[in-house]
Amino acid sequence: MEEGRIKGTENRRVARAAGVVGLATMFSRISGFLRDMVVAAFFGAGLITDAFFVAFRIPNMLRRLLGEGSLTVSFVPVFTEYLNKKTKAEAYELANVAFTVLSIILVIVSIAGIIFSPLIVAIMAPGWYIDHPAHYHLTVFLNRLMFPYIFFIALVALCMGILNSLRHFAAPALSPVILNICMILSVLLLMDFFPEPITALAVGVMIGGVLQLAMQWPFLVKFGLKLKPDFNFRHPGLKKIGILMLPAVFGASIYQINIFISTILASLLPSGSVSYLYYADRVVELPLGVFAIAVGTAALPSFSEQVAKGDFHELKGTINFSLRLILFVTIPATVALIVLRVPIISVLFQRGAFDIQSTLLTAQALLCYALGLWAFSVIRVIVSAFYSLQDSKTPMKAGIVAFIVNVICSIVLMYPLKHSGLALATSIATAVNVIMLTVVLKRRIGAFLDQEFYHSVFKIFLSSLAMLGIIIVIEIIVPWRNEGHLNERLLYLTLCVVAGMATFFTAARLTKCSEMTMIVDVIKRRMMG
Repeated sequence: MEEGRIKGTENRRVARAAGVVGLATMFSRISGFLRDMVVAAFFGAGLITDAFFVAFRIPNMLRRLLGEGSLTVSFVPVFTEYLNKKTKAEAYELANVAFTVLSIILVIVSIAGIIFSPLIVAIMAPGWYIDHPAHYHLTVFLNRLMFPYIFFIALVALCMGILNSLRHFAAPALSPVILNICMILSVLLLMDFFPEPITALAVGVMIGGVLQLAMQWPFLVKFGLKLKPDFNFRHPGLKKIGILMLPAVFGASIYQINIFISTILASLLPSGSVSYLYYADRVVELPLGVFAIAVGTAALPSFSEQVAKGDFHELKGTINFSLRLILFVTIPATVALIVLRVPIISVLFQRGAFDIQSTLLTAQALLCYALGLWAFSVIRVIVSAFYSLQDSKTPMKAGIVAFIVNVICSIVLMYPLKHSGLALATSIATAVNVIMLTVVLKRRIGAFLDQEFYHSVFKIFLSSLAMLGIIIVIEIIVPWRNEGHLNERLLYLTLCVVAGMATFFTAARLTKCSEMTMIVDVIKRRMMG
């Protein structure tokens, strides 16, 4: 009885934390879509936007690699171990040492990035270096302007690790809203001040990076931590983080590396291919960020605490629950993205310079990304489980295999399927990564997928089929029209989304899906205070 109570309490903690992160990330994603709508309306999908997206993708990918992709998942288990087994003062000392070392590394990386931007962009977009020198030079300029963004945003990731370990999730999850607002305002207010208007977006990125870091500081101070230089480079905790982080740079960020490869290959395809992939990826990032990353972020401190206490039975139960919670959202989201891919892209981006042709081509990429949504989501929890065990080598090895699969599939699929082939290759590679890590984790800690897991997945599939049915009925009664007015297209999409969600949740309630019961319980507890 006591064991079940503890297990239920931890599951509720994960669900509540995931709810906080998910809600904050929802605001972030909505503001991100507003940002992309502004960019699409003013700049469309062509070589100019391709140049910005390539230039922004380089520091953004480094953020995933050096920041949340490796630093956070390496820092949280060690910092949590210090919080549980040592004093808070010793844990805060470790945070200061990590802050100092990271700052030094980031200054070096930023300077190197600015100096070597021509080489980096030539590698990222070899097709432009050869065939479009003007756009190549624009990309180099934008890349140099935005490269210092990695300094600020990687420190934000460190702050996120500290605050998440202290069970505060809202501020780090909300910080991307600041970036999106800065980019939107930069387009609206600064475009006319630059010979190349898209330069305003790069300026907005830099301002956003500074403000995101500033946003974390008051919350750290609230917990009694004022980050300051500490040059104790022999700190034993720092060595632990370093051992975890080196392989984590690759293993935890394989999805972003695969996107990076797709960008390189997309530069060899027709104009606009990079933008089609970018916009499709942004749509997939909504359920991925709001739910999958939210659950992964919320679960890591719980995993780490359970490992620190040596409670592996509870660890397996929390992993099981986290996966069920993710699939409860990503399975219906996959169905919706596939069926409504054209209406979604049309409503979000089809205006101004972004025409119907751009919508259809972006929707093709969205279909291929959506097929891998379950894998993009599940990998977040599985990798977090390995990092809580302070094992970063296994995700790295699996990531290398997935990377090879991605390159091979990309080369094979990119010419017959164009940019869609690159998106499909990313989905295939991530699925391979998930399967390998799941098998290894089972050998490491024992079976963590029980009968309850498979029963839940079956109920989620049934509920998703019911949702699909109602969307098909709506399509029969009110057919979709690509050329319809925005209000007409928005009404169609809204009707499908609202009716689909209502049908799914009703079906989940009727089939007594345990995740639905848990979500309702958390909401009731929250409303009751």
